[in-house]
Amino acid sequence: MDVAVQTVNLRKSYLGRGGRRVAVQGLTMTVPAGGVHGFLGPNGSGKTTTIRMLLGLIRPDSGTAQVFGRSVPKELPAVIDRVGAIVESPKFFPAFTGRQNLRLLADAIGTPRHRIDEVLETTHLGDRGRDRYAGYSLGMKQRLAIAATLLKDPELLIFDEPTNGLDPAGIREVRDTMRSLGESGRTVLVSSHILAEMEQVADTVTIIGHGRTLAEGAVADILGGAGAPQVRVTVSSPAQAEDVLTTAGLRVSRDDTHLVVSGADDPAEITRLLAGHALYVSELTPIRPDLESAFLLLTSDEGLGSDADRQAGGLAAGGAA
Repeated sequence: MDVAVQTVNLRKSYLGRGGRRVAVQGLTMTVPAGGVHGFLGPNGSGKTTTIRMLLGLIRPDSGTAQVFGRSVPKELPAVIDRVGAIVESPKFFPAFTGRQNLRLLADAIGTPRHRIDEVLETTHLGDRGRDRYAGYSLGMKQRLAIAATLLKDPELLIFDEPTNGLDPAGIREVRDTMRSLGESGRTVLVSSHILAEMEQVADTVTIIGHGRTLAEGAVADILGGAGAPQVRVTVSSPAQAEDVLTTAGLRVSRDDTHLVVSGADDPAEITRLLAGHALYVSELTPIRPDLESAFLLLTSDEGLGSDADRQAGGLAAGGAA
């Protein structure tokens, strides 16, 4: 497997009023070359600190980080032209058009101007390039920022929470852009605390908490470890059905409208058990594991992913359209 980014036991701490705070502790991560890699964790879990270390903006206390096999920050100049990144909100001139803003950047970095049309088309802004930046929606502004990172045709793109503050339409636009970039052969490393968003766009993920790696791998593999298969069952007498299924050795939870059953190798077994007691099923729906389930399972002993975290904006299961 070709690797775009790799960290081993990466650590970073800061000295504050209350003493030294560890932001990243022993973080090990491998980002395969090509496709979209989600870097997931609640706000404050060390994602931005890690990205800043990868870009040479801050130095780690210990551990190693490599981009395209080169140690960073020491050898970053050798690969920096292969990397594009959005870490903070980029600054553009509001009175200039999108095309004019990109022309200024292209001239500054010595990129041929023909790249401007190419990156506008790639980010689906080809028909809006002559519009003033001040009139862009938030989603369009973020896509123009992505277009700016593409001017030097990088192989690796690093985006830190690129959909923060966007409405559902903007989230969809940026998500579709990231997916198309990954499909084009580039590597897209994107941090997010919105699990549903990453589930729709990422090929592989690294999940972190308290600055350390909790899980990593293909999204399908992470979901496969999210617990036993479950089935949603609707039946006319849920209390009686719960007794029948529990007696048969299945695990059942119940609310006012349906049962959630786990432990059945085949959903047909549930139908057979209930029909044997004259209980007939009106709904039998497999529950697909998602990244939220996987995260909650991984962090059950970490003090992460709680209701309090989500209410504070630390971890969001939704947010993608």
